[in-house]
Amino acid sequence: MKKAINVENAVKPIGPYSHAVEANGFIYLSGQGPLNPVTGCISSVFEEQVKQTFTNLETILKGCGTDFVNVVKVNVYLSDLSLFEKFNAIYKMYFPNAYPARTTIGANLMGIMVEIDCVASR
Repeated sequence: MKKAINVENAVKPIGPYSHAVEANGFIYLSGQGPLNPVTGCISSVFEEQVKQTFTNLETILKGCGTDFVNVVKVNVYLSDLSLFEKFNAIYKMYFPNAYPARTTIGANLMGIMVEIDCVASR
């Protein structure tokens, strides 16, 4: 059985999808980007975009009753793979121990430099 989850204070989905879906003890989060849900703004600074994206993920994880400690898989999409090392420096702040499995892909992102989705265990 699956359960669609939408978190009230998270960035509103821009298409027909849920913030997350829970199934079989795992929570699958839809991709999140750097839009600030309060201001509606996106920073032009890469590091700020990454931090806001993690804040957006954290909002959804907490709304699902979990957090980064339970994340088991992360997919990262970067508009420019030369930003990989800068991304890693920030990533380590959110996953200081027992890194989850991860894939990083170069992607043609519209107006943003980073998008992240993840899977967390219950």
